[in-house]
Amino acid sequence: MIPPNLLPPRPAALHKGEAGRVLVIAGSAGLTGAAALCALGALRTGAGLVTLALPGSLHDLLAGLVMEATSVALPETRERSLSPQALPKLIELVERADAVAIGPGLSEHRQTVRLVRELLSRIRKPCVVDADALNAVDDPARVFSQGGPFVLTPHPGEMGRLARMTAKDVQQRREATAKTFAAQQHVVLALKGHRTVIAAPDGQVAVNDTGHPGMASGGCGDVLTGMIAALLGQGLQPFDAARLGVYLHGLSGDLVAARQGQVGLIASDLASTIPQAIRQYQQHT
Repeated sequence: MIPPNLLPPRPAALHKGEAGRVLVIAGSAGLTGAAALCALGALRTGAGLVTLALPGSLHDLLAGLVMEATSVALPETRERSLSPQALPKLIELVERADAVAIGPGLSEHRQTVRLVRELLSRIRKPCVVDADALNAVDDPARVFSQGGPFVLTPHPGEMGRLARMTAKDVQQRREATAKTFAAQQHVVLALKGHRTVIAAPDGQVAVNDTGHPGMASGGCGDVLTGMIAALLGQGLQPFDAARLGVYLHGLSGDLVAARQGQVGLIASDLASTIPQAIRQYQQHT
């Protein structure tokens, strides 16, 4: 089902500061691609300004991977992941942003986990939580009741850990699990997988019908995180940003498959096709 026309109009005098300022908190040694793909997903979905907040030693590398994003080098652990000493600067950066994406490639280093838990409890901006940031959450009720609004984008394994279930149980009751968790934790949830389920705290549920198995490829989820953050930054409500982001993400994958087939699709193919997907969506709504 195609979501209704949710994209805001772009007046002739629009400048980049009015098109959404997105902060991407991501990356660690060996996982720089996740940060770059998340930022690229945000840029391709129309964010006016994207800032990468990342471990200091990775700054030069990532600045070259995503030339259109600005970047901030932050204190890091010996293993080159974000350190708790980065918290004051991150809070400052969050205050300047319209939306935040956190998690891709952060690592599960114990000090980084401590940083993420503290930061999530203090974010007061629309925020997409993915990957290692989801894995850092030990008490969803405590973390998600304090800040946000939050959009969570777990795969079944991450969903199972958050909901104290097995991944198999999640898959057997995908819609019910997403709906219950979203209501209990007051978050918007996008449970990824075949026919991604998007659930809101008020009981709204959407089941996506775009996408294909060829998108089961490393980095595609990182692109989605950036896409949803960009839509939040442009003023969409969390449920609308999540369902439209998921729809456009799948449609981008469908367009890539129509051009070159499903097998061999990579995340950068997906990201580069987002503008085409947006154009097709706008033509049909």
